[in-house]
Amino acid sequence: MASTTDTAPTAPAKRDRTHYLYIAVIVAVALGIAVGLIAPDFAVELKPIGTGFVNLIKMMISPIIFCTIVLGIGSVRKAAKVGAVGGIALGYFMVMSLVALSIGLVVGNIVDPGTGLVVNDAIKETGQAQVSDEALPPVEFILSIIPTTMVSAFTGKEVLQTLLVALLAGFALQSMGSAGQPILRGIEHIQRLVFRILAMVMWAAPIGAFGAIAAVTGSAGLDALKSLAVLMLGFYVTCFLFVFIVLAALLRLVAGLNILTLFKYLGREFLLILSTSSSESALPRLIAKMEHMGVSKPVVGITVPTGYSFNLDGTMIYMTMASLFVADAMGTPMSIGEQIPLLLFLLVASKGAAGVTGAGLATLAGGLQSHKPALVDGVGLIVGIDRFMSEARALTNFAGNAVATVLIGTWTKEIDKERVEQVLAGQIPFDEATLQDDHVSGAPADAPEQDGQKELAKA
Repeated sequence: MASTTDTAPTAPAKRDRTHYLYIAVIVAVALGIAVGLIAPDFAVELKPIGTGFVNLIKMMISPIIFCTIVLGIGSVRKAAKVGAVGGIALGYFMVMSLVALSIGLVVGNIVDPGTGLVVNDAIKETGQAQVSDEALPPVEFILSIIPTTMVSAFTGKEVLQTLLVALLAGFALQSMGSAGQPILRGIEHIQRLVFRILAMVMWAAPIGAFGAIAAVTGSAGLDALKSLAVLMLGFYVTCFLFVFIVLAALLRLVAGLNILTLFKYLGREFLLILSTSSSESALPRLIAKMEHMGVSKPVVGITVPTGYSFNLDGTMIYMTMASLFVADAMGTPMSIGEQIPLLLFLLVASKGAAGVTGAGLATLAGGLQSHKPALVDGVGLIVGIDRFMSEARALTNFAGNAVATVLIGTWTKEIDKERVEQVLAGQIPFDEATLQDDHVSGAPADAPEQDGQKELAKA
């Protein structure tokens, strides 16, 4: 009886602390918007606070991806399973990118928001300034995935470089058999340390959210929002339709899950993205939560990092609607025959700008510069509201990658369906203090590929 009384208060206490943390984030967002509207000049100066918080989280991404993939691949017996996951993931990402482009194309042509706007010299200069030298053509982008050294993959900005090194290390450990077990145990301990550091960093979320939202509101102001409200509203509606019709139907048909239940489980991650305008800020937590939910480590480790570069559904919709908007605003509306080649070109170009800051706007400007230079001047029209549109971009990208992880786990039979139901029902709460389980979870317990994982857990 005494032991029951001792343990009962402990679990709620943990939940209460993190619960109050995210209430503080909501309050901070509201205060940031208020400061941005009341004192815009002061609010813009707060931008480094938000940037600093996002950078703190980004510094954890490479070690988390490395540990997750190495532990996942190093613990399975069949290397072909990993290849199958990667192939299915890339095929799915390409199909969904085309679906997102198509939906944006239809809505963009119906809404037709750019007609009647005036593009002056200042706007033209602003548009030309958005063309980024960082965006790479497809061939150079593929070569850029290879790091200069194995260590430089952890210090550079390219997530895909870390993914490559982790895949090589995972397959090497897999081929070493029992000799690789001590190394796997060491990496498991490092992973626990990294997740604990991330949990500590999350306590700065309210401060980061306040600085990020205040700076965005202060720099754009209400005037920009009023003049471009139609484009923003059309974009938000399109993202909403894509997520709650296309993704929701796929999730229900393939995995038998309700998308609202999944989003409720990921509610704190959505709040974090909303306050920072960056889906990368939630990448480490998505990895942790998908593993906790019952998707195997190899599926999570490959799908999530790759999806953050190749499965940018929100960015696809944004580029479609923004291209049509700019063309209309410049007085040179495009026919369907002109729209489709441009959008297919932007689909490829977006992969080369995956690691560029503000990738949506930079990719749009770079793609137009290469394919239809006359339209670049009009990009300046949407610079003022780009950060507000980036909220919907980031949320849609995150939702797409969360759903993709569940779908690919289901297709490859690397998901514990019973555990998924228990987690989504709240019976197995996520540990916010460590951001991971004390036991190894993943694919179904009877999956032969997971035997090595079980041995690792026992060791």
